[in-house]
Amino acid sequence: MTAAKCGAVIELASQEALMPSHAAGQRRVRRSVAFGVPLALLTAVAVTGTAVGLQSDASGETRGKGSAPRVLATAKLGDIPLGTFSNGLLPGTVANDRGVDLGGIGSDIYPAGRKGEFWTVTDRGPNGQIKIDGKKRRTFPVPGFDPAIVKIRVSGRSVKVIDALPITTRSGKPVTGLPNQEGHDEAPYTYDAKKPLTYDPNGLDTEGIVRAHDGSFWLVDEYGPSLVHVSARGKVIKRYVPKGLKLRGAGYPVIEALPGVLLHRKINRGFEGLALLPDGDLVMAVQSPLSLPDGDAGDGSRTARLLRFSPKKQAVTAEYPYRFDPVGVVDPGEDDTSELKISSVVAVGRDRLLVEERTDKAARLQLVRLGGGANILGDRWDDAATRPSLEELDDPAASGVPVLRKRLVVDLGTVEGVPGKIEGVARVNSRTLALINDNDFGMADGPEAFDKDGRLVDSDVETSVTYVRLPKGL
Repeated sequence: MTAAKCGAVIELASQEALMPSHAAGQRRVRRSVAFGVPLALLTAVAVTGTAVGLQSDASGETRGKGSAPRVLATAKLGDIPLGTFSNGLLPGTVANDRGVDLGGIGSDIYPAGRKGEFWTVTDRGPNGQIKIDGKKRRTFPVPGFDPAIVKIRVSGRSVKVIDALPITTRSGKPVTGLPNQEGHDEAPYTYDAKKPLTYDPNGLDTEGIVRAHDGSFWLVDEYGPSLVHVSARGKVIKRYVPKGLKLRGAGYPVIEALPGVLLHRKINRGFEGLALLPDGDLVMAVQSPLSLPDGDAGDGSRTARLLRFSPKKQAVTAEYPYRFDPVGVVDPGEDDTSELKISSVVAVGRDRLLVEERTDKAARLQLVRLGGGANILGDRWDDAATRPSLEELDDPAASGVPVLRKRLVVDLGTVEGVPGKIEGVARVNSRTLALINDNDFGMADGPEAFDKDGRLVDSDVETSVTYVRLPKGL
């Protein structure tokens, strides 16, 4: 879809950025958000979205009461050429964007301190799968793409990019989104799956994002899986990985501080959700059950894991089993348990979390309270040799394993106007949530994703931010 078709409006590139209100002593500063690109070429892009029964102010508070959750408004991001965006941040990184627009920023969303403004993060970039000789290969059509932290403003029916930070090594080199290690990660290939690409130990498949009180960022990554501390300017400070990963050659410190059992994460299903608790601790969610003792056990399991990490101690302090509902409950009509995923976790109190369990077509938000004797850190369940494994237990509670208790807050699949593949959730206020979808950069799997000239056949799925009003406060 072209900018002309979308009715995109390219605006001037100077916006006012403000540090979060909890960052004491911070001053308001004016920053250019042209990302080094001529002002006439790039800044905020706006495109008309959809407003559904909107009667709210900028904070999401509404007039009147309702007994069911409902969509207040939807705003969409227009077309920004990926090459223009990427080369504006780090000149020369993308030689050919193959007609791909900026997307994938829906990996997560976190309030930025001003009404309507959020921090988001891209994933590893455009990628897909093509079968060659009966085996699927992971493709990277724009291998020079560098994951980025993107600040957006939701204004009426448009989503505007107002700032962006490339994620880099300590020396300023792009981390890229390429896999790290042969044998542990999928092998990377060109857009047509015909030529192999080089692994990159710096590469990150970024997902969840939060911003700390000091202005730095914390991200989670699917490859390691890992927890990544990033400076306010986008440079990786440290990357925390599972014990035994033995990642070598990265341009930043790599610390083996996470339980080694996480090395058994499913391919492309590492850490996906990240929450910042009021005391400064972090909670990370493994997207799917671990492949213990093998892939079949992981695919059939409904028990995933949440981990609590103390930045002060630089250590995991707790690990909680989380039990999915049956896949047919989350997504009526679906019968493949391996489709269940956690994509977002959101702190809503000192020890309470919203957990999003979903498939690509449906999502439900559950409220859990951490603790309650559900900490299994250091137990036999962290030993990959344990049989049966935690993932093999049909009823963990009956086997003496305390799982987190949960309560359904909202079934997003029943709320008209909520798009598919919601990967990010932010709490706007006690009764309003902001949801963001992952549009996969407009890509689909298969050789049909690109035309005969190697240009993207866009899916026309746009990145959107959707405000949902809950009937009760959290």
